[in-house]
Amino acid sequence: MRILGIDPGLQRCGYACLNTSAATPELIEAGVFQTDPALPMEARLNQIAEDTESLLQKPVPGVAAVEELYSHYAHPKTAILMGHARGVILQKCAEAAIKVRSFSATRIKKSITGNGRASKQQVQRTIQTILSLPTLPEPNDVADAIAAALCCANSRESLTAVTGNKL
Repeated sequence: MRILGIDPGLQRCGYACLNTSAATPELIEAGVFQTDPALPMEARLNQIAEDTESLLQKPVPGVAAVEELYSHYAHPKTAILMGHARGVILQKCAEAAIKVRSFSATRIKKSITGNGRASKQQVQRTIQTILSLPTLPEPNDVADAIAAALCCANSRESLTAVTGNKL
């Protein structure tokens, strides 16, 4: 099964596609797409929609794992802005009939490292080890997308919901 992990953001979205049919997950593709902060909000959201649509067409995933929003109480506007980007991504997944599974950042970290409060570097090192990557996955947006996809692969209920088979 192919799992597309997405770390939503208004300026930069990380993505990663994993093939989980083998005993060890295999990274097919990972990267970021960016928007121009000088553009109006609607143009940036349209760019995110176009980029997401193209991601859903290449190696067609069986499921998309999207990180849930997190907001610090001191910065509520950040969550609202990220929510716009996440909403566009979810809509494009629905349009392409791709099932979506959402995971909190702490659940993703706990699934990957065993610690829901793991540092970004610890997550990167763990991903490097799991996937036998020659270097750390960078930038953080890519690492977060890979981690979301790995969390989904580790999540029995997510895969059962997509495949219909009990694991």
